Amino acid sequence: MRQNRAFEMHSPHRYSDAEIAAVYRTIAERRDMRHFLSTPVNSETLTRILQAAHHAPSVGLMQPWRFIRITDTATRAAMHQLVDEERAQTAKAIGEYENTARMAEFLRLKVEGILDCGELLVASLCSHREHQVFGRRTLPEMDIASVSCAIQNMWLAARAEGLGMGWVSIFDPIKLSTLLNIPSGAKPIAIICLGHVNTFYKAPMLVEAGWKEPKSLAEMVMENTWSTDKTG
Repeated sequence: MRQNRAFEMHSPHRYSDAEIAAVYRTIAERRDMRHFLSTPVNSETLTRILQAAHHAPSVGLMQPWRFIRITDTATRAAMHQLVDEERAQTAKAIGEYENTARMAEFLRLKVEGILDCGELLVASLCSHREHQVFGRRTLPEMDIASVSCAIQNMWLAARAEGLGMGWVSIFDPIKLSTLLNIPSGAKPIAIICLGHVNTFYKAPMLVEAGWKEPKSLAEMVMENTWSTDKTG
């Protein structure tokens, strides 16, 4: 183990200690933000963040991500209405699957910052993905995985820039597609709220709100075969 560590420390491909620390700090301090300031985002900064998304890996280099920047106030308001409608349906489902107390807890949560954030975007899968066979023959969902990598790149870049970002998935994709004229075969994956914030949450918001406790890494890692005691 010591030999392996020594090799890593002297690898010509290794970043400096300060650069490595910055990468891990960005990962650890990334938050799914819901509270934003209305201050506009600098256009050059927005371009850098979108370029970070475009640098993401994708299966077979299919680059299935498409981003729609929302600058129209009426469209933003309509998107907020769609999310509010689905929020009510999600609360109802939580009440049916769990209990009414849990439903009430959910309704108290702030689940989006659509009307507040400086920039609003939609990340979508492109159409005609069926033509991409490389890497998707047995795992067609790798297109979603690729878009998720792009979104995560955005998240980390935004945090490094001092901006907050929130991934909103509480919406009806068909209704949102109709609103934004997204073609048949394409599919919106995320409404992305991006902007300046007063402060970052010290822990994930759902932890701070008492909604859920995160699991430890040890609960997620297995060796050689699946451990039946780690199915939860």
